[in-house]
Amino acid sequence: MNNKFTVIIVEDAKLELKGTTEIFRTEIPEADIIGVAMSEPEVFPLLEKQTPDLLLLDLGLGGSTTVGVEICAKVKESYPQVKVLIFTGELLNEELWVDVLNAGADGIVLKTGELLTKYEIHNVMSGRRFVFNQPILEKIVARFCDSVMQDATRRKSLIEYEIDRYDECFLRHLALGYTKEMIANLRTMPFGVKSLEKRQSDLVSRLFPENEQRGINVTRLVVRAIELHILDINNLEADE
Repeated sequence: MNNKFTVIIVEDAKLELKGTTEIFRTEIPEADIIGVAMSEPEVFPLLEKQTPDLLLLDLGLGGSTTVGVEICAKVKESYPQVKVLIFTGELLNEELWVDVLNAGADGIVLKTGELLTKYEIHNVMSGRRFVFNQPILEKIVARFCDSVMQDATRRKSLIEYEIDRYDECFLRHLALGYTKEMIANLRTMPFGVKSLEKRQSDLVSRLFPENEQRGINVTRLVVRAIELHILDINNLEADE
């Protein structure tokens, strides 16, 4: 990519600002830095003076970790043509990454590993979304692999223990604290209380070894369903 483009850098640490400027000077000479802001009040006067092609935005400014998210949202609302690439030292605050992506950021580069390279800058400027550097990609891939394996384990358990959609619905609502009377009134559950009691007994016989089946209450049944990955504890939602 040889086309010239303009950049405003938002960074409140002088040493890091110097390092970032040097990266642009040596690695991305086609970038013209037209402004630098070290606080939120400095950002929008710069944008009004000359709108850049790219805003390189630190999330933490003046001790706040959320101000960068607010700046990103405002920039994307007022200047939708501006690319916003986050360059942040918030290495562990994954919720903050989600917030800023929801605010419209085009990518996130963590201040670790290779730091900022021309690869991320060029990808953002070419119109790609969800541009990340290696450290955050490794976290995303690890989460993806974990999620896939959990789904595969759950599917295997549903087959192995012959769990149908009514079993799953029954167990899920028990986990949410519903009584059998409440579950019987769900539109998705066409069974009465007596049928649900029989279903509970049947589930105990399927999910527990024969020598452990005596005295199993609702709480233990639900815990067992979670242990076997029949229920996903992170996705327990009630039906209507």
